[in-house]
Amino acid sequence: MISQDTETLSKSAQRVQDSIKSAGCEFRVLELPGSTRTAEESAHTIGCELGQIVKSLIFKGKESGKPVLLLVSGSNRVKEKIVAKHLGEKLVKADAEFTREVTGFAIGGIPPTGHLSKPITYIDEDLLQYETIWAAAGTPHAVFSLPSAKLEPLTQGTVIAVKA
Repeated sequence: MISQDTETLSKSAQRVQDSIKSAGCEFRVLELPGSTRTAEESAHTIGCELGQIVKSLIFKGKESGKPVLLLVSGSNRVKEKIVAKHLGEKLVKADAEFTREVTGFAIGGIPPTGHLSKPITYIDEDLLQYETIWAAAGTPHAVFSLPSAKLEPLTQGTVIAVKA
């Protein structure tokens, strides 16, 4: 894996590194030469299975407008009705403007932590089958790895099934 001094991180990636550290974790953000904008690109650039990639998807509650973060295995598609049952209201896919407003990050680099507003967070149970998973870290070229068991404490998320 690429070695990097964290002092050279971009502003967004550094914000994620700071959030990780403030959560009491020691995962290290890396900025890579290849793209990690999509789950497929991430798996290719990192050299891991697609399922090990954490897709950070922003939705909002249809009635409440509250931000909802879904942390989904790269190989899965979300069944919104299943998640809506846990949330207690329908989900609406967030647009780029809402996503940036609540997270502070652009689509393609949304991390599971370090957001401007604390979202309601759900974690795809399928991520827990992997020892190590990889998540975006604020830019389309920044990632960090972590043991899957640490995702729940890092994000204060709730583990649920997200697919049918």
